[in-house]
Amino acid sequence: MSARLAPINPKPFLQDLLQKPVLVRLKWGQEYRGTLQSIDNYMNLQLLNTEEFVDGKNTGALGEVMIRCNNVLWISGDEGEREVKMEE
Repeated sequence: MSARLAPINPKPFLQDLLQKPVLVRLKWGQEYRGTLQSIDNYMNLQLLNTEEFVDGKNTGALGEVMIRCNNVLWISGDEGEREVKMEE
């Protein structure tokens, strides 16, 4: 029997992650690790103290980053919290 994940409402999930470290994976494989500073009504993300990872390798510090919502594959609390998958 396969494990089933319960659906999570993304808006409260993201609000719970505000001011906390997060890991964001984009549809194209890049990952961004930083502090979730803010979200808007469209669920666009603003990260602070952001680092970029490509193929698992740190490519450097980026500082403040804005990520458009439609580019996000999944978001996870960077301390091993729940993760939510966003699909079209």
